[in-house]
Amino acid sequence: MSIDPADLSGVRRGTLQAGERVTLADMKGHRHTLLLAEGAVFHTTKGALAHDDIIGRPEGIVVSTVGGLEFTVFRPLLHEYTVSMPREAAVIYPKDAAQIVLWTDVFPGARVLESGVGSGALSLYLLRAIGPTGTLHSYERRETFARVARGNVEEFLGAPHPGWTITVGDLAETITDEPVDRAILDMLRPWDCIDAVSERLVPGGLLCCYVTTTTQMGRVADQLRHHGGFIEPAITETTVREWHAEGLAIRPGHGTSAHTGFLVISRRMAPGVLAPVKKRRPAPGAYGPDYDGPIPRNVAAEHLEANRSRATDDSELIPPAIRKALRRRGH
Repeated sequence: MSIDPADLSGVRRGTLQAGERVTLADMKGHRHTLLLAEGAVFHTTKGALAHDDIIGRPEGIVVSTVGGLEFTVFRPLLHEYTVSMPREAAVIYPKDAAQIVLWTDVFPGARVLESGVGSGALSLYLLRAIGPTGTLHSYERRETFARVARGNVEEFLGAPHPGWTITVGDLAETITDEPVDRAILDMLRPWDCIDAVSERLVPGGLLCCYVTTTTQMGRVADQLRHHGGFIEPAITETTVREWHAEGLAIRPGHGTSAHTGFLVISRRMAPGVLAPVKKRRPAPGAYGPDYDGPIPRNVAAEHLEANRSRATDDSELIPPAIRKALRRRGH
């Protein structure tokens, strides 16, 4: 195995060696991850496969068990490693990580803030994007998660990244004063940290919040509008669908990666400059009496007052079907 410690991309070259991870794949699409060890044996329902049959050979070979089951052998790609590595917390899946790196325009040498390390999956994508000259400051509330993430990252890269630091603690309480070009928040209540992050994010910098529910998504978007120092947020969801192509038999495959989360992305304005607001009025009821979140700056006071006045009549709060039933009973 040959890996350049100065490269810090995690790419390995040369023959496969003991201590490396490899991915075995059969013709049915079943995949297995092995940590190669001299003298070890991989057991299947169709016989065993000795690790020694792989060690010392190049990638791209075909090996067979004693029962004739064939596997291709390759080193795992980054996205394969992140879904098979040890984990203490759920990971951001490759389809979302790819969108984060792309739409936040993470570049070599960037200064990036990350909150919610989990098992280190997104950290690996960010570290590869920023290269050996960039910096990534990650915040994680749980020491166990931070320890697992550090081990996963160092195993894949082959060495500690000199620009990566993990702080164990709450982001709002432990954030440093260093300026950052990009900020990615993967946490339960990212809106609580927008003020703190905005003070460190450089003008033109990008903020991305990864959330899993529509309630979180709406709260983050309204908090950014309420803050005023960010442009109108872009909100996306990514779906990946496999396809089958064989002769004239072309159809969607059986594997589809649907909802995993939403990305709420916005850009920082210059200090003291408020972002323009939408001229159109919000949809009826969008900020009605049941709404208890931050109020965007484009929501006029008279709009809120009108919603509140409509709510003063208790009958307006009763669903129509129930009102109809009450009238039948003479109430």
